[in-house]
Amino acid sequence: MTSTLSANDTSRLDAITDAAIDMAATNVADLLALAIEHGPQEPALVVCDSNSWLNAVLTEAYRRALPQAAFIDFGEVTPDQVLAAFAQLAPGSLVVLIQSTSFRLEAFRIRIELFKRGLKVIEHVHLSRMPGVQGLHYIASLAYDPAYYRGVGQALKARIDRARHGMVDSGGAQLVFASPFEPAKLNIGDYSDMKNVGGQFPIGEVFTEAQDLEAVNGRVRIFVFGDTAFMVNRPATPITLIIEKGRVAGALDATPEFQAMLEIIRAHEGEVWVRELGFGMNRAFSREQMVNDIGTYERMCGIHLSLGAKHGVYAKPQFKRKDTRYHVDVFAVTDGVYLDDELVYRDGAWIA
Repeated sequence: MTSTLSANDTSRLDAITDAAIDMAATNVADLLALAIEHGPQEPALVVCDSNSWLNAVLTEAYRRALPQAAFIDFGEVTPDQVLAAFAQLAPGSLVVLIQSTSFRLEAFRIRIELFKRGLKVIEHVHLSRMPGVQGLHYIASLAYDPAYYRGVGQALKARIDRARHGMVDSGGAQLVFASPFEPAKLNIGDYSDMKNVGGQFPIGEVFTEAQDLEAVNGRVRIFVFGDTAFMVNRPATPITLIIEKGRVAGALDATPEFQAMLEIIRAHEGEVWVRELGFGMNRAFSREQMVNDIGTYERMCGIHLSLGAKHGVYAKPQFKRKDTRYHVDVFAVTDGVYLDDELVYRDGAWIA
């Protein structure tokens, strides 16, 4: 039987879209003014496609926020035409990339190359992975509160950088970091001390890892992991990882998909290391409010870890970059986070 939308259904969808555009336009305008520090009359180029509802909403939001910007529909031009448009931009101009998947320009690594040219970049990727209400979560995640991100973010970095040890409590299971941490890195929309302005959005993260990876021991309960398609995989029961000397020694209640992921890592790297310790800050995402794209969900307010030897930010003597292949994000049930026995996270929020 074929079903069709009634007039009332269509009106409701139109109303939702109008409200979504209004919210997106407000959030984008704040992001541009407060984080990117780019005015509505300054030079800007928006490269977009129209392959998802969320793409259309964000594109209209940027039309409102950047009335003087040039717009290019990626599906209606050749890659050479896009590259030629980039070449016309003066340093300090802004490029916004609104992508249902990820634009392919042969060997051209878009964001890195644009940064080399002194351009500001806002990149939205894999939007087609977030249909329906997930699109609304994504739009909400673009809201920029500088007092929260910069205040709490800088406070977390200061605490991490001076801590001698830490612990993640995930509902009775405790993962202990009996080591100082690497200098924390910030993704909080403050580019004042950075060479490049912008990056992949949404933002909201402070991350580090143990200086001594073998000083990480204990157990941690995982409620989501990234699968081989870079999508969120949520098992019915949280998986308890057993960590010994910084390596995964066991996985209780593991699903076949999670076991397969561990085996893929072991096949290429020999063992499964725990590296990144991520302090996600984006309050639009939680255990209840989720999106499918793992790179977006990584900003969730709580703790995430990475499995696998790959981490390009922190060099460790036991790893050669050419031999490290995997960085799989896993998300901890987070009841509490302690740095030097000081509670810094409870009830779903950071304590600054």
